[in-house]
Amino acid sequence: MQNTFLSEYLLIGSFKTVLFLLVLFATFYVNWKLQGKKINFTLRMLTSILMGLIIGGAIQFAAGFPDKPSDISWVKEVTSWYGFFGNGFMDLLKMIVVPIVFLSIVRVIINMKGKDLGKLTAKTLTMLILTTILAAITGIAVGNIFNLGSGMQLASNPDLQLREVTTIVKTLRDLIPSNPFAAMVNGNVVGVIIFAAFTGFATRRINTKNHDKVETVIKLIEGAYSVISSIAMTIIKLMPYAVTALLANTIASNGLSSVVLVLDFMMALYTSVVIMFIIHLIIIALNGINPVRYLKDAFAPIALAFTSRSSLGTLPVTIETLIEKFKLDEGTATLAGSLGANMGMNGCAGIYPALAVVTVANMTGIQMDISFYVMLLIVIAISSLGIAGIPGTATIALALTLSGMGMGEYFPLLGGIIAIDPILDMGRTMLNVNGTMTTAITVSKK
Repeated sequence: MQNTFLSEYLLIGSFKTVLFLLVLFATFYVNWKLQGKKINFTLRMLTSILMGLIIGGAIQFAAGFPDKPSDISWVKEVTSWYGFFGNGFMDLLKMIVVPIVFLSIVRVIINMKGKDLGKLTAKTLTMLILTTILAAITGIAVGNIFNLGSGMQLASNPDLQLREVTTIVKTLRDLIPSNPFAAMVNGNVVGVIIFAAFTGFATRRINTKNHDKVETVIKLIEGAYSVISSIAMTIIKLMPYAVTALLANTIASNGLSSVVLVLDFMMALYTSVVIMFIIHLIIIALNGINPVRYLKDAFAPIALAFTSRSSLGTLPVTIETLIEKFKLDEGTATLAGSLGANMGMNGCAGIYPALAVVTVANMTGIQMDISFYVMLLIVIAISSLGIAGIPGTATIALALTLSGMGMGEYFPLLGGIIAIDPILDMGRTMLNVNGTMTTAITVSKK
C-alpha cells in the first residue's frame, strides 16, 4: 500500500526519482542566487539551457540509454515532475495570451487609422506566407541534397493514421469566432483578433461621436492592460527556472535509438533550420539591424521557443521583446506576433512538410519534377494558414500537405519520424518564432 502511494500517487517511488528532483531544485537555487546577484538575463538563460542539457543526458545515462524511457518507472516519475515545473510555466504564459492580445489590439485600434490597420495586416500575412514558401524551398533543396528516403524503410506504426484533414474553406471559416468566448477558451488567437478588431472599431467610432459613453470603457481597457502587462513581466522572470526543466524533460523522455533511426532526417531538418535562420538574419540586416545585436536582444523568445516547443506559449515574450528591445510600436508587435503564432510558420508549416514529402516520394518512387515542386509549394502555402502555435500541431500541417499532394496513404511510413517529433519540434518552433519577429521588424520598417 505504501509503495503504491509513493509510486502511483506521489510519483516518488524510487531513490533515483528523489535524486533527480533534488538536482532540479539545486538548479532552481542556482538561478535564484544568480538573479539575486543581478546577473544578466541572457547569461542566466544560457546557464539554464546548459544545466538542462546536462541533467537530461544524466537521466538517460542513469537509465542505460533505453529505447523507450517511458517504460522505466523512475524515468516516468522524473519526467512527470519535470513536466510539472516546465509545462506549468508554459500554462502560466498561455494564461495571459488571450487577454494580452485582446486588450492590446483594442487599445491599438482606438488610436490607429483603419486603413493603416488593414495595410498592416495585409503586409504581415504576405510576409509570413512568403517566408514560409522560402522555408519550404530550403527544405526541398536540403531534402534532395541529403537524398532523404532513398533505400530507407522507416518504422511504421499500424495504429498510426492520417489525421482528419479539413478543406481550406473550413479552415478559414473556423477562424471566424461565431462564439468569441469559445475562441478565447480554445486559444483561437486569430478569432480573438477579429473580435478585438470589431470591439476596437466600435469603441473608436462611439468615442468620436459621444466620448462620455465609452470613457469608462476606455479607462477600463487601459487599466486592465496595465495589470495584465505586470502579470506578464512577473511570469517572464520565471523563465530561466522553467527552461532547465523543459529541456531536461525533452531529452530524458526520448530514447537515443529512435533518434539514430532517423538521424538523416533530423540532420536535414536542423540543417534547413540553420540555413533559414541565416536567411532571416540577412533580412534583418537589410532592415538596418546588426545581426549580432539582434541575436542578443532576441535571445529570450528564441530560447524559450526552443525549449518549450510552443509558438503560442512564447507569444507574450515575443511581443514584449519586439516592443522593449526593438522599439516596435505596440500595434505592429501585437498583430504580427499574434498572426505569426497561428499561421505562416517557417519551421512547422514550411521546412517540415517539405522534407517529409521529399522523404516519402523517394521511399515510394514518386517522380519529383518541376510541376511536383510547384504544386508542393502551393499546398504548403495554403496549409500554413491557421496552424495553432502549440506543440505537436506540425503533424496536422504534414497531414494536410501529404493529402494535398495525393500522398495521404503513405502517412504511416513516417511513424519513425513522428516518434521523435519533440526533438524535431524544438528547432522548428525556434524558427517559427524567429520568422515571426523577422516579419514584425520588416513590416515595421516598411
